[in-house]
Amino acid sequence: MSTTTCATARKSIAVDVAAAASVRTRYGVGFDEPAMRIPSLSSLIALLASACYSGGGDPADTEGASTTDGDPTQGPDAGTATDSDPPGSGPTTTPSDGTTAETSVNPDSSSSDESTGPAPGEPGIHWVGRYDDTDPAAVRLGWSGVGLVARFDGTGATVTMDDQGQFFTVVIDGMVQPTLATAGGMQDYVLASGLPAGEHVVELYRRTEGSFGPTVVNDVTIEGELLAPPPVTRRMEIIGDSITAGYGNEGVAPCSFSASTENHYQTYGAIAARTVGAELHTVAWSGKGMVYNYDDDVFQPMPELYDRTIASEDAEWGFEWQPDVVAINLGTNDFSTGNDPPGELYTSTYVEFLGHLRDVYPAAFFLVIQPSLFGAEVDMVQGYLQDVVAQRQADGDAAVAYANVNVEWIGSGCDGHPTVATHEGMGARLVEALQTHVGW
Repeated sequence: MSTTTCATARKSIAVDVAAAASVRTRYGVGFDEPAMRIPSLSSLIALLASACYSGGGDPADTEGASTTDGDPTQGPDAGTATDSDPPGSGPTTTPSDGTTAETSVNPDSSSSDESTGPAPGEPGIHWVGRYDDTDPAAVRLGWSGVGLVARFDGTGATVTMDDQGQFFTVVIDGMVQPTLATAGGMQDYVLASGLPAGEHVVELYRRTEGSFGPTVVNDVTIEGELLAPPPVTRRMEIIGDSITAGYGNEGVAPCSFSASTENHYQTYGAIAARTVGAELHTVAWSGKGMVYNYDDDVFQPMPELYDRTIASEDAEWGFEWQPDVVAINLGTNDFSTGNDPPGELYTSTYVEFLGHLRDVYPAAFFLVIQPSLFGAEVDMVQGYLQDVVAQRQADGDAAVAYANVNVEWIGSGCDGHPTVATHEGMGARLVEALQTHVGW
């Protein structure tokens, strides 16, 4: 039998566990406000009924490649779990014997400026990326790369979720597992099982972008004891289009878009973030630009979508999570056809967007990234972006710089997008820029 005392506290959960041999704990998901904390449990009976749980592209015109941006909302392919990436839940129950306790927690939440979920030393699930916890029964996520991190002393973990994203990367103790394929409807997905007894870290990250629809996590089940999540010391956000989302990076041209060939975990942003040890939030949508989307579409360019908590929904994010660095890579779609936006319009819109970012991230360093283009547009847009940086600096914002992370492409993915190998090169260039500008 396990005895736990849980005290409600803003942005924290205190758990003191005296555990016996085998304890199976089910951590339910639920919230009343916008961050995460645990409701108090006043007795052992209540403990056995609930445990503590807390939470924390666009086809591209690129150098040497043609671009025909596609929208994943148009016939995405569900595919099957065949990749080299990824390998909980349920009602409250009271154990009938003294050996196994299956407990469920419905945390409510409060706004937090911490990105590490529970305070140091306190057990909890850590959410990665923007999430919506307004439904007491679930946590909802919807941008590329969103997910969770669980550290525990035990042998396995299972997540219960209703997912539209179709594919996830699972990482166990730093090792990428086979890709996890999901389907609609609330289902249990085993993330890890049969692990050696002891401490482990399981990570789960969505591979596909927000246009597919949200991921709804209902529960996380731990075969053992949940521990405090690993600390987060560096935070980075990246804003972009299909290249940033990973559109077609696991495909081999010729091919069209499919969910099975999009892998955010292997994008330049995610690769760079792992290299420098930073937690990454990605806000990216295929076909979006700063002013003009792909094929001269002007409906909801990225600045109009940026504030969303869930990519496909209008509700706004609260910006409690504060990054150290924000990288912006937008422009490939703006200049994807012959009807380019006027330079002054592109520049002024970019400057305005950076102003909004400064309002919500007052202490972050901004990297204005050269988008993937080819021909004369490369130098033209570079000039625009350098003007953007100069205007911001003239207005007193010194924490902004231009960076070019583009490399010579190695092969081509689907619809003229970079391959994983090309993303690796771009990620290395981004790491160099981070070292130069923020000392990472």
